[in-house]
Amino acid sequence: MASSSSRPPALKNLADLKQVQRVLAETREREAAEAAARAAAERKRAAEKDLFTRAIGATEPLRRKAAVALAPEPPAPIPFQHQLDEQRVLRESLSDEFDVTTLLDVDDAMSFRRPGIGTDITARLRKGDWAIQGQVDLHGLRSDEAREALGGFIRNAHKQGLRCVRVVHGKGLGSPGKLPVLKTKTQRWLIQKNEVIAFVQAKPAEGGAGALVVLLAPVRR
Repeated sequence: MASSSSRPPALKNLADLKQVQRVLAETREREAAEAAARAAAERKRAAEKDLFTRAIGATEPLRRKAAVALAPEPPAPIPFQHQLDEQRVLRESLSDEFDVTTLLDVDDAMSFRRPGIGTDITARLRKGDWAIQGQVDLHGLRSDEAREALGGFIRNAHKQGLRCVRVVHGKGLGSPGKLPVLKTKTQRWLIQKNEVIAFVQAKPAEGGAGALVVLLAPVRR
């Protein structure tokens, strides 16, 4: 038998009954408000979830197109011109036997000018109308070393757009018989270079008989 302490308190009068009814009514109102709030929150979530669908209407999945196999990326172009230039350099052979006697102007300072180039050009070259923009020193090199060094220097100077350069070949005082062998060969090599349009013996202050001042053709743009 349950003890009397677990029984709900007895309603003593009408006032107690009304109090209980008021508490029950407040509880039901609170529960109803909470249920309404939960329902509103659920409707909001559903509305947000379907917002995109309601905005654009009914949709259909895109048809999957057959995949297209892309061609592999082509290899980098081979610099054929560069290779040809390099091969030409390797094959370059400036003859030591080239006859220059008919091409050189025999005067107090031997000079050279290509056909079509007037004597005024060599005169201006001697006067220093063109500033010397670079030089190569062949003095002390063996013949094959000097030929290679000169060919590379003239080619690179022309590519850079230089117009006037100096070539130091020495006076040949250390050569057998004190003959200016390298000087004569340098003149022959320069005449065979298409980039060279004229040259003259340097002024005393610029090397004199041991150097040449060379005028290069302008670069074609």
